[in-house]
Amino acid sequence: MTRAKSVLKRPKSDAAAIADTLVLDLEQRRTHRGVVVTVKGASVELDLEAPVWLRTDDVLVLEDGALIEVVAAAEPLLEIRAPDVQILARIAWMLGDRHVPVQILSNRLRLHRDPALKEMLSRFAVKLTEIEAPFDPEGGAYAAGEHAHEHHDHDHGSHHHHGHAHHGHAHHREHAHDHGQEKHGQEKHGQEHHGHDHHGHDHEH
Repeated sequence: MTRAKSVLKRPKSDAAAIADTLVLDLEQRRTHRGVVVTVKGASVELDLEAPVWLRTDDVLVLEDGALIEVVAAAEPLLEIRAPDVQILARIAWMLGDRHVPVQILSNRLRLHRDPALKEMLSRFAVKLTEIEAPFDPEGGAYAAGEHAHEHHDHDHGSHHHHGHAHHGHAHHREHAHDHGQEKHGQEKHGQEHHGHDHHGHDHEH
C-alpha cells in the first residue's frame, strides 16, 4: 500500500502524468486520514498533514511521486428548482440556518436526500427531483479545518440544529432563573437585615 502525502489543488497538469483515479463521495473527500481504493483497484492510505476538502480535478501526490486524480462520486441527492430566484435564495438561507450542506447552481439547489427535509420543502412552490449526481456543496462552515462536531451536524440537518437551539434556550432560562433566585435571596436578606435593625431599635427604647 502506498501513501498520499500532499494535494495539488486543481493543477493544470498533463493528463498523461495521472497514474490512477479516485472516485470519492463527500465524506471521503473531507478526510485527511484513512484508506481508499482507486479505480484500478490499488489501496491508497491518506496521510495528509491537515484536513482538506478534496474536489474534482484535485490531484493526490503519492510518496513515490505518482499522481492520482480525484473525481466526486455520484450520490443520492434532492434537486430543488423554483420559478423565482428569490424562492431559491430563501430556501438556501433556511437550509443554511439548519447547517444543511447545499450545492448552489445557477437555477437550482442540491442537497443530500432527507425525508424530513423533503417534506418541509414540499410546502414551497418548487419542483423536487431525486437524482444521482456528484455533490459539491458550498464551503462556508464546512470547509476544511472546522470542528468535527460541525461536520457531523450536516449529516443530520435540522435535527441537530434544533437540538442546539433548544439547548441554548434552556440554558438561557436556567440562567435567568438563577438570577431570579439570587435577586430573591438578596431581597430576603435585605428584609431580614431590616428586621434585625428594627428589633434592635425597639430593644433600645
